[in-house]
Amino acid sequence: MFMRRVNGWLTIFWVAMIPIAYEAGCLTSVTFVSALSLWALVSGHWSAWQAARVEVTQREEEKAEAEHPVEQRVVEKIIERTEVDPAPKKTETIIERSEEDATPQEDDRN
Repeated sequence: MFMRRVNGWLTIFWVAMIPIAYEAGCLTSVTFVSALSLWALVSGHWSAWQAARVEVTQREEEKAEAEHPVEQRVVEKIIERTEVDPAPKKTETIIERSEEDATPQEDDRN
């Protein structure tokens, strides 16, 4: 958080310095242009490094989510907080029941 603020303030400082340097005639100064180029180099590398850190964190979160999905955690919490038992592994679905009802039975044919 601290470095983000510092980076933000330094960016504002350099943006504000460009018109001031133009008016003062410093844009032709090798020292000023070198300092500005150095700041551009440092801030560019800093931004790339921060972006890489974010990508690593996102990958770790995705991996953790894949290993233990939200749905499973919700079910675990419901079971923990209520008296509901988890469903057996093989349950008859509504579709399976309706298919059984649709097939003609021996008694139905007569």
